Amino acid sequence: MPEKPSKFTLAMHALYERTKRETGYNATAFFQMLVDHGGEETARRLIHAPRQSDGYTKLFMMQPSRLDLTVEAVVVENLEWRQLLGEETVTRATRRLRDCEYAPKAPV
Repeated sequence: MPEKPSKFTLAMHALYERTKRETGYNATAFFQMLVDHGGEETARRLIHAPRQSDGYTKLFMMQPSRLDLTVEAVVVENLEWRQLLGEETVTRATRRLRDCEYAPKAPV
């Protein structure tokens, strides 16, 4: 019997759908990573990569910028996800967002 997806994985699938609905951007590589690795591992891989993903860049280049739809923003702006993924991941995600002049919202 397949393992039930984690709450975070479900949130990442919802982010994928929201991004597609609100921007028209179909982040197929992100979706495939979710299928292959689940939400937590996908987030860690993206956030710890030496450079931002193509999807992150695409969301940044939109007018207006939609960095609010990045994995980085979702992790930084949610207390539960911050605790799940840990301080180093949150620090890297915050730095990447600030490097693009995105001010993360206070975590809830």
